[in-house]
Amino acid sequence: MGFSFLKSKATVLDQDERSDNASIIDNGSLHYTAEGGLNSNEITYQEASGAPIEVDSPLGYSVGYVTVIFLNLSKMIGTGVFTTREWPFLPLPSLLGILRMQKQTANRACECIASSVLSGAGSVGLALFYWVIGYLVAYGMLAVYLEFVSYFPSRSGSEVVYLEQSYPRPKYFFPTVFAMQTVLFSFSSSNAVVLAQYLFKLAESEPTDWQLKGVAVASYSVAFLALAFNTKWSLHLANAIGVVKLITLVFIGISGLVVLGGNVSSIPDPKVNFRNAFEGTSDASVYGATNALVKVMFSYMGYENAFNVVNEVKDPVRTLKWSAPLSLTLTATLYILANIAYFTVASKQEILDSEIGVASLFFEKVFGTGGASRALNFLICLSAFGNLLAVLIGQSRMLRECGRQGVLPFTRFWTSTRPFGTPLGPYTLKWGLTVIMILAPPAGDAFNFVVDLSMYPSNLFNFLLAIGLIFTRYYRKRLNFPKSGYSAWHVVVGFAIISNLYLLVAPWYPPDGGATGGDVSFWYGTYLVVGLAIIGACGAYYWIYIKLLPRFGGYEFRQTILKMDGGAVAHKLVKIPREQVASWDAEHDAAGRVRRRRGEVGEVGEVVVGVEK
Repeated sequence: MGFSFLKSKATVLDQDERSDNASIIDNGSLHYTAEGGLNSNEITYQEASGAPIEVDSPLGYSVGYVTVIFLNLSKMIGTGVFTTREWPFLPLPSLLGILRMQKQTANRACECIASSVLSGAGSVGLALFYWVIGYLVAYGMLAVYLEFVSYFPSRSGSEVVYLEQSYPRPKYFFPTVFAMQTVLFSFSSSNAVVLAQYLFKLAESEPTDWQLKGVAVASYSVAFLALAFNTKWSLHLANAIGVVKLITLVFIGISGLVVLGGNVSSIPDPKVNFRNAFEGTSDASVYGATNALVKVMFSYMGYENAFNVVNEVKDPVRTLKWSAPLSLTLTATLYILANIAYFTVASKQEILDSEIGVASLFFEKVFGTGGASRALNFLICLSAFGNLLAVLIGQSRMLRECGRQGVLPFTRFWTSTRPFGTPLGPYTLKWGLTVIMILAPPAGDAFNFVVDLSMYPSNLFNFLLAIGLIFTRYYRKRLNFPKSGYSAWHVVVGFAIISNLYLLVAPWYPPDGGATGGDVSFWYGTYLVVGLAIIGACGAYYWIYIKLLPRFGGYEFRQTILKMDGGAVAHKLVKIPREQVASWDAEHDAAGRVRRRRGEVGEVGEVVVGVEK
């Protein structure tokens, strides 16, 4: 059974008190709501246990196509495309360190990606080809996100929403597990330490451990304060820094093409690395080649960042359908051009052995020494700071959406946008956890292990997300919901599933040094097992809190809608004594709203007409 709805876009139902019976579509154990947000002409059909639609976004509608492009680009491009050296508080260049670092924190600075990929691939030709493969893998997963956003155009939070809707049963299971995992690992300590490293490098000073930590805390605090007080202007700031980052890479790419054309006298043979481009491929080890490919694939992570702010985008399906692929394609082009530029000015061995960043090497060979290196370091600092902002903006919305599901305690803390119209609760949590993760773990094994830890759960959820699209298609087809504005090709979805499966299998392959050859002194796979154990612990918490305690406590959970000052709307789980459950269910719909008779006029003067098909 399905329903179509005749609804004025400018008026909405009173969400926290009343509902129309026709707004709930029953399908056995599943119940679907149909509501539209002011950001889109499309109706969002979703399972009722999901967080309610915020019809009028309390965060405003300040995200346009420019912001979409730079939110994605700034998260994908950090500092690793410029640099080559390792830093003492960052994971060493192992598979597990790169995976965790680039997926969760979008940090690119423990080493130059160009240098490490060249080392693993063994040849210039294969290294460049890997960047193309990485782009195709990222584009496959981007297509999955685009189809999801066409189904849920008025829901921010990306993975939070899409997993919630793909796996609605057991009820609250995925929201609970994913929300706890997201909160536990919502720190960006690596990003902040990277920025601190470059600030000291810009000042030509060698910091002590605690000086580095102090500047890292200060840097992240500045990023927090830059976003905490105004959503619109914080997005403008992130865009401005993204523009500088874009111009820097465009300049490097164009300069490289000029050098390749033989127009720079200081580079006598710019084509030396391209004559036998695939020489050395056969010398690469299986681990090195796998490691290089995984690094490239995760260098593109960040293409999904704008999907965290969907409800702040006017006409999100049309906007994201072209701007998100553009940001990914632009980033891939810049990555490839930057790599070509580096290969034109230095031999393979010079790039692998360089004691300075490869971008610095490029600048010195093309423009000479002097102010060029300091200017580059300043641009790298801006790039790192822009990366902090982009990650903080995206993950704050994800955390807020976790809170809106109702499965976390202190719903108002996560959901409220008071007093500044910003997600201050999630910002504060990320700041606090990041500061702890900068100050508490000592350098070495403890820091590396904790930073690596959430990598595998994130990979697992991505794999489930790609499969979940198939389930979502099935649910919608069975209920005869209208077609959405975007549909990914089946072969693309299949490719996304296979590539994510590869990322689940690849980390188990032992490093060249054997069982203890990772970035910690103990077994390299410890973080994989512990990561899975944490997911298991979250599942155990769900079973105890949602299933076991109500059974012995004589109550059942039901959801109600909580509406706050500033327009924020969330679900809140309430305990209903077992003897009152029947009367509660008779008085409330599946979304938790008090039932309204069909055709009854709402407080805003709107009549919602349900037409049964």
